[in-house]
Amino acid sequence: MTRLYEPMAMIADALADLLDLAPEARLDWYASLSQEEAQAIAFHWPLWARAEQVAPHGDWQTWLICAGRGFGKTRAGAEWVRMIARTDPHARIALVGASLAEVRGVMIEGESGILAVSPPDHAPRWEPSLRRLTWGSGAQAFCYSAAEPESLRGPQHSHAWCDEIAKWDNAGERATSAWDNLQMGLRLGEHPRVAATTTPRAVPLVRRLLDESEAGDAAVTRGTTWDNEGNLPTRFVNRMRRQFARTTLGRQELDGELLTDIEGALWTRALLEECRQAPPPLQGRGSGGGATQCTRIVIGVDPPASAQGDACGIIVCGSDEEGLATVLVDASVERASPEKWARAVARAAEKWEADRVIAEANQGGAMVESVLRAGEVSLPFKLVHASRGKVARAEPVAALYEAGRVRHAGLFAKLEDQLCGLKVGGGYEGPGRSPDRADALVWALTELMLGRFVKPSVSVI
Repeated sequence: MTRLYEPMAMIADALADLLDLAPEARLDWYASLSQEEAQAIAFHWPLWARAEQVAPHGDWQTWLICAGRGFGKTRAGAEWVRMIARTDPHARIALVGASLAEVRGVMIEGESGILAVSPPDHAPRWEPSLRRLTWGSGAQAFCYSAAEPESLRGPQHSHAWCDEIAKWDNAGERATSAWDNLQMGLRLGEHPRVAATTTPRAVPLVRRLLDESEAGDAAVTRGTTWDNEGNLPTRFVNRMRRQFARTTLGRQELDGELLTDIEGALWTRALLEECRQAPPPLQGRGSGGGATQCTRIVIGVDPPASAQGDACGIIVCGSDEEGLATVLVDASVERASPEKWARAVARAAEKWEADRVIAEANQGGAMVESVLRAGEVSLPFKLVHASRGKVARAEPVAALYEAGRVRHAGLFAKLEDQLCGLKVGGGYEGPGRSPDRADALVWALTELMLGRFVKPSVSVI
C-alpha cells in the first residue's frame, strides 16, 4: 500500500487537479475512493489543509501563526514538523511548550498532535522517558518547557515548533529567555527555522515577533476561529457566537485580534501579563490548595444600582506574609437581583474562607449590609463610601501592580478589560457603562494592601 507522501500511481495525477477543487468537491471525490485509496489520501495534508495552514514561501526564519482558538494552529504546527522529519533525515527539532505536560498532551499526543497526524506505518517512535521522538528517516525531536529556559541553553537544533507562546510564563522574563536560548541553539543545517503558534495576547514575546515581522524577519499568518468553521461542531460555533460575539474577549480569543492599550491607561496588558501566575489547584485555605499561602482573604463588592443595570462586581483577593497580594477569582454576576448577588457573595466567602467583605455603600447605604445579611453572609463587613472618583481610588492600586506586589492567579478577561479602560486623570473607556469588577478589585486590594490593618504581634514585657 502506498503511503501519504507517495500517493498511489492510479490517483497521483488526480491529486494535482484535486488541489484546485473547493473543499466540498474534495469531500465528494474522497467518498468515491476505495478503503485502501482513502487511507492513503487521508494523511495527504496538502490536500486537506487551508492555504493559511501551510508554511509560506520565502526566506523566513520564523513563521508566526497568530490566530483565534479552533483555527487549526496545532494541526498546522504538527504537520509542519512531520514534513520536516520526512524531508530532512538530519533534522533535530525542538518542541517547546508552556510546560512539559503541554508538550506531551497537546503537541505530541493531542487530537491534532504529531502522533495523531502521522500515518500508522510512518509514525515516529515516542520515548516519554527520554522526551524524544524518532522517525524512520533518522530525524529526531526533543521536548522542552519554556518555564525552564536554561534547559534550552546548550542543545543545538535545526528546527523548532513553539506552541502557545502567549501562555509561556512571563515571570522573571522566562518566556523571552527561553526564546533567546532557543534561537542561540538554532545552528544546525543550512536554514534553521521556527514555527510559533499562538492565540494573540499582548505579551512581550508576541509583540516582539510582530515587530520583527514588520522588519521582514518573520512571516505572520493571521486568522480567526471562523476560518475553520467547517471542521468545528456546529453547537460550539453557535455557542461561541452567542456568548462572545462583539466582546473584547471574543475579539482576542476568537477573532485573533491583538488588543492594543488605551493611551494613558492606568493598567496595560503587558503589565497584567507580567503579574500572571497559575491558578491555585484548590480553593480555600483549609483545602490544601494554592490559597493556603494567604494569611488574609477579603472579598470586594461593588453592588449594582438595580437588577437591570451593571454587573455586581465580586472579586476575591488574598495577601501573604511577604506582603504580596493575589487576585484569586472573579465571582461577579450580571443582571442579578439583590438576593442573587448576595448569595453569590455568600458562596464566594464560604468557598474561599474569607475574613471580611468590603462593600461599597454609595448606592444603597445600610441596605447593602441588610441584603448581604439576608444572603447568609455571616463574616465581618466593612462598608466603604466613595469620596473620590473611581480613577483616583484606582491609582494607588495600579502603583502596587507597577511595584510587582500584586499577582493574578489565572486569566480574568472581563476584569482585565475594565482595568485597562481606566485612564490616568479620570475617565473610563473600557467595556460596559461602569468598571464594576475593577471597582470591586480596588476596594479589596485597598483593604489588604493600603488599609490600616495591623498584623497581630506578641509583645514581651
